[in-house]
Amino acid sequence: MDNITHTLVGAIIGQTGLKRRTGFGMAALIVGANLPDIDAVYALQGIAASLKMHRGVTHGPLAVLLLPAIVAGMFTAFDRWQSKVGKRPATRLPVRFAWLYGLALLGVLSHIGLDWSNSHGVRLLEPFSHRWFSGDLLFIIDIWIWLGLGVAFWWSRRRERASANWHQPARLAIGLTFAYLLLNGVITHQQVQAAVRSSPDGQIIIADEVAVAFWRREMISGKGNGIWTVGERRYGDVPLDRCDLAKAAKLDPRISAYLFWSRAPFVKRSSNTWILSDARYAGELGEMTVALPSDTCNVDF
Repeated sequence: MDNITHTLVGAIIGQTGLKRRTGFGMAALIVGANLPDIDAVYALQGIAASLKMHRGVTHGPLAVLLLPAIVAGMFTAFDRWQSKVGKRPATRLPVRFAWLYGLALLGVLSHIGLDWSNSHGVRLLEPFSHRWFSGDLLFIIDIWIWLGLGVAFWWSRRRERASANWHQPARLAIGLTFAYLLLNGVITHQQVQAAVRSSPDGQIIIADEVAVAFWRREMISGKGNGIWTVGERRYGDVPLDRCDLAKAAKLDPRISAYLFWSRAPFVKRSSNTWILSDARYAGELGEMTVALPSDTCNVDF
């Protein structure tokens, strides 16, 4: 999911009252809720490094254990430094490492859970397994979650300033968010089952979410051979077994990284060469592709 959503989730968890358990409680939740996206720094090294690390090790079991410790250690050390130099605010709550770790852990888990909820997927077992997991529930930017959590946070903060029951709006928002996820799970399940019934045996089915219209799914189906049907459209100009992708991957690390990252790869013609793409993003503005050597596929243009 986008970082606005991650930040809102961390903030709304804090507004349930958990932020008062320790100094820097809210900060630990928000930082933890965004920290797995530290893998974005690999984009500076190019597409190959970015795709190989995308939603991988920083979203896996080692990160779940280590990232909260980094957050808790960082805030604990900063609090001690401020105390040492006489700059610690008197209004700050006592800083408790165990609570900071727990809150940061909650933030990290919320991040991974939200990333799992869309068709981009997440490698939950990285580095022990490269398998993708995805719930196919939410579009990567869900304006309904933005709206619901944003209003709830504003409402909770307003009541907090008025010394009213400020926990209630946040707790209500979390309950409604879980209900929204459950509703989307039911929608995905029903549409996947309908697609399975109407598709030949052995088909891979992906329910791709649609922006704004949370009740819709764009169904992607195929046998994993590089020929995919997206809605009524067909993608893939040649089966993958007619292309020497292993050779191409050895020649270009970008191709290797793309194949490692892609869940629905296909090859299409473009001018006098071949292009590797992914059915989840086919035809979209800014579609992610990588060029293949012209002799990759054993098919005449």
